Amino acid sequence: MASRKVPGAVHSKTIKDERYRPVGELPEGEWHAVKRYLEYLRNMGDPLIRALMEAPYDDEPTTAEEDKGAAEAWQEHLGGASRLKS
Repeated sequence: MASRKVPGAVHSKTIKDERYRPVGELPEGEWHAVKRYLEYLRNMGDPLIRALMEAPYDDEPTTAEEDKGAAEAWQEHLGGASRLKS
Protein backbone atom coordinates (compact mmCIF):
# COMPACT_ATOMS: atom_id res chain seq x y z
CA MET A 1 0.00 0.00 0.00
CA ALA A 2 1.44 3.37 -0.98
CA SER A 3 1.57 6.05 1.67
CA ARG A 4 -0.58 9.10 1.12
CA LYS A 5 0.74 12.55 1.75
CA VAL A 6 -1.67 14.77 3.58
CA PRO A 7 -1.54 18.42 2.47
CA GLY A 8 -0.06 20.59 5.20
CA ALA A 9 1.20 17.63 7.21
CA VAL A 10 4.83 17.53 8.31
CA HIS A 11 6.59 14.37 7.21
CA SER A 12 9.53 12.88 9.13
CA LYS A 13 11.85 12.82 6.10
CA THR A 14 11.29 16.55 5.60
CA ILE A 15 11.97 17.25 9.28
CA LYS A 16 15.11 15.12 9.19
CA ASP A 17 16.32 16.87 6.05
CA GLU A 18 15.71 20.26 7.66
CA ARG A 19 17.73 19.23 10.74
CA TYR A 20 20.72 17.87 8.85
CA ARG A 21 20.89 20.33 5.93
CA PRO A 22 22.54 23.17 7.89
CA VAL A 23 25.08 20.75 9.36
CA GLY A 24 26.01 19.52 5.91
CA GLU A 25 26.58 23.08 4.74
CA LEU A 26 29.10 23.91 7.49
CA PRO A 27 32.77 24.40 6.67
CA GLU A 28 34.88 21.43 7.85
CA GLY A 29 36.86 23.59 10.27
CA GLU A 30 33.71 24.54 12.22
CA TRP A 31 32.53 21.00 12.97
CA HIS A 32 34.28 20.70 16.35
CA ALA A 33 32.71 23.88 17.71
CA VAL A 34 29.28 22.95 16.35
CA LYS A 35 29.49 19.46 17.84
CA ARG A 36 30.36 20.86 21.27
CA TYR A 37 27.50 23.37 21.06
CA LEU A 38 24.98 20.71 20.05
CA GLU A 39 26.13 18.51 22.94
CA TYR A 40 25.74 21.48 25.27
CA LEU A 41 22.17 22.07 24.06
CA ARG A 42 21.37 18.37 24.45
CA ASN A 43 22.77 18.31 27.98
CA MET A 44 20.96 21.47 29.05
CA GLY A 45 17.68 19.79 28.07
CA ASP A 46 18.28 16.99 30.58
CA PRO A 47 17.36 18.21 34.09
CA LEU A 48 19.82 15.91 35.88
CA ILE A 49 22.78 16.74 33.64
CA ARG A 50 21.90 20.42 33.81
CA ALA A 51 21.82 20.33 37.63
CA LEU A 52 25.16 18.56 37.73
CA MET A 53 26.75 20.98 35.26
CA GLU A 54 25.46 24.01 37.14
CA ALA A 55 26.29 22.72 40.63
CA PRO A 56 28.92 24.73 42.47
CA TYR A 57 32.40 23.26 42.68
CA ASP A 58 32.95 21.39 45.94
CA ASP A 59 36.23 22.72 47.29
CA GLU A 60 35.80 21.37 50.82
CA PRO A 61 38.83 19.30 51.78
CA THR A 62 38.26 15.61 52.45
CA THR A 63 39.30 13.79 55.58
CA ALA A 64 41.71 10.85 55.69
CA GLU A 65 38.77 8.59 56.55
CA GLU A 66 36.80 9.79 53.47
CA ASP A 67 39.86 9.28 51.25
CA LYS A 68 40.33 5.75 52.61
CA GLY A 69 36.64 4.92 52.02
CA ALA A 70 36.78 6.28 48.49
CA ALA A 71 39.92 4.24 47.73
CA GLU A 72 38.28 1.08 49.08
CA ALA A 73 35.11 1.70 47.07
CA TRP A 74 37.19 2.28 43.92
CA GLN A 75 39.04 -1.01 44.42
CA GLU A 76 35.72 -2.81 44.90
CA HIS A 77 34.46 -1.22 41.70
CA LEU A 78 37.56 -2.28 39.79
CA GLY A 79 37.11 -5.81 41.14
CA GLY A 80 33.58 -5.97 39.74
CA ALA A 81 31.68 -5.52 43.01
CA SER A 82 29.63 -2.69 41.55
CA ARG A 83 28.35 -4.67 38.57
CA LEU A 84 24.77 -5.90 38.57
CA LYS A 85 24.38 -9.62 38.97
CA SER A 86 21.80 -11.34 36.77
